[in-house]
Amino acid sequence: MTKAEKHNNSYINREISWLQFNARVLQEATDETVPLIERLRFLGIFSNNLDEFFKVRYATVKRIVEAGKGGKNELGGIKAKELLEIITQIVIKQQSESLGILDTIKSKLENENIYIIDETQIDNAQHNFIKKYFVQNVSPALVTIILNDLVQLPNLKDSGAYLAVRMLMANGHKQFALLEIPKSINRFVVLPKQGDKRYIILIDDLLRHCLGDIFNIFDYKSISAHMIKISRDAELDFESDLSKSFIEKISDSVKHRQIGEPVRFVYDKTIDDDTLEYLMTKMEIDDTDSIIPGGRYHNRRDYMSFPSLGRTDLLYDKIEPLPIEGLSFESSIFEAIATKEYLLYAPYHTFSYVVKFLREAALDPQVKTIKITIYRLAEISHVASSLINAAINGKTVTVSIELQARFDEEANINYAQQMEDEGVNLIFGVQGLKVHSKMCVIEREEKNKIKRYGFISTGNFNESTAKIYTDHTFFTSDQSILKDVNKIFNFFDANYKIFRYKHLITSPHNTQKAVFKLIDAEIEKVKKGETGRIRLKMNSISSYVMIDKLYQASRAGVKIQMIVRGICCLIPGVKGMSDNIEIISVVDKFLEHSRLYIFGEDHNSKVYISSADWMTRNIDNRVEVSCPIYNDAIKQEIIDTYKICWNDNVKARLLNTAKENEYRINDKPKVRSQIAIYDYYLNKLQK
Repeated sequence: MTKAEKHNNSYINREISWLQFNARVLQEATDETVPLIERLRFLGIFSNNLDEFFKVRYATVKRIVEAGKGGKNELGGIKAKELLEIITQIVIKQQSESLGILDTIKSKLENENIYIIDETQIDNAQHNFIKKYFVQNVSPALVTIILNDLVQLPNLKDSGAYLAVRMLMANGHKQFALLEIPKSINRFVVLPKQGDKRYIILIDDLLRHCLGDIFNIFDYKSISAHMIKISRDAELDFESDLSKSFIEKISDSVKHRQIGEPVRFVYDKTIDDDTLEYLMTKMEIDDTDSIIPGGRYHNRRDYMSFPSLGRTDLLYDKIEPLPIEGLSFESSIFEAIATKEYLLYAPYHTFSYVVKFLREAALDPQVKTIKITIYRLAEISHVASSLINAAINGKTVTVSIELQARFDEEANINYAQQMEDEGVNLIFGVQGLKVHSKMCVIEREEKNKIKRYGFISTGNFNESTAKIYTDHTFFTSDQSILKDVNKIFNFFDANYKIFRYKHLITSPHNTQKAVFKLIDAEIEKVKKGETGRIRLKMNSISSYVMIDKLYQASRAGVKIQMIVRGICCLIPGVKGMSDNIEIISVVDKFLEHSRLYIFGEDHNSKVYISSADWMTRNIDNRVEVSCPIYNDAIKQEIIDTYKICWNDNVKARLLNTAKENEYRINDKPKVRSQIAIYDYYLNKLQK
């Protein structure tokens, strides 16, 4: 068997697998059990995901083509140029499907007396409101670009939305222009209520209604406007200027991203041929770019913020994050952790315990040092303000902040500068490695000795995402584990040294080796006539090395269950290769983000929480941490909630050779895991 044949038979291409994941997101927009406005928001998530996919993954494949390489080995046996064509065809089909879904949802909203109208449906009262709104809110922010053959087309902003305007002049000539839809203005304009009816107009159609006001100096016979959008390569391009700080280089590179190479051009399929040809020539769109005819509206990611209009009945029921028994906001969190370990499972538990921990550390005179890794901060971050507060109070605060956290670089730069100004010691990762681990260690003086407290997490220390991402955070005062955490911070300072870790599994040092050892132990159990069992939960698995190891375990008879939300290049259920591997994907109200590794049966298992997916970048090119759970009660809690998720037969999709995202349907009692896990913790509190 050739390498290419092995790739084709053993793995699903990463990019195609990702598009299958986004199809699962789109499924939520079609699910009639999902509240209507939430379905619109899933359409927005689908579109936002697609934007990022083109800026990152499509751009990467395009660079392979432009470098004159085939890329078969890296791309699962598919040539790069062929893959670009496959992606474009899949996306065209998905985009068409999404337009149909949008029409269906709009129709259902009308049954709820919510009308999304266009410029042809405006009555006199709405006309007066819109004219006033345009003058006061839109016109001052509007950028209008008049195009002609003598003027070079300005660089269109990455993922910006533009109306391409075509005027047929009185003298028979054509005049083209672009209207940049202002990002500073809400995409959805809520019009005055009329009885029980609510009306919304998109800013796009508001602009169409006001074209005469915008272009009133031109003598035209007819005027039309069609939407276009361009996505650009999001790869950061670093300058070699030695006089610039790392923050300056990242900042300049983020700005440069706005003028990166185009990778996708989306246009309204009803646009005039001469307008389309003019724009594509001006923008130098070529055959390696994904050219996608779309509907009347682009940037459907804006539907993520579709107004609720006070209609809570069309939204998910809100859940109130639960407290953790034994932890209190009225007493010391250090005293609690000194005697017992705790597990926070967001968003079922409130993330406020993390902020409470850091705020207490900032004020406690006995706390001497705080060390923490930061990957993505909230726009308004209480985590960052607590660390700044600690530095002001004289603590030695060390923050490893990842300035290359894609699409959050700007926010991280702003907070990095604030922290640096207040005396926080900043570490900008390790050369060649992103710091993706999520951990904190605090040193506190007790009885003339230093005692460590800390937490390790699967997710970012971000108050906003903690409301919608499922993540585990483990609070501990286990000195042996925290000694290992401290060694990782020493590695940041002296990364030429190789540190030995007694408890933590770390990337890039030993994740593959340690995980292989754990898998081999399960294989050995089967050889001895015992049961070998592996349960995994992660966002993505694309490392062929890790997949091959799981195939080996499957062939040996180890039973493997996997919950994979996103990319899954492993093909389960293939006789003689992966017939002992089952995989589901859960897409629901919350984004499944936690990573869990469980090796062995419940009573004798080894359990880890981790920041690492099983992708090559997480194994070899990032600083990641997997933390063992020794506490029997917490171990059982993780196993219990894993089982609930595994038993989901409402929002779980089967990942199999058919690649069709079939819902898992069986005769067992209905389990919607995200609701069931909340009930699990609620019941624990009531006992």
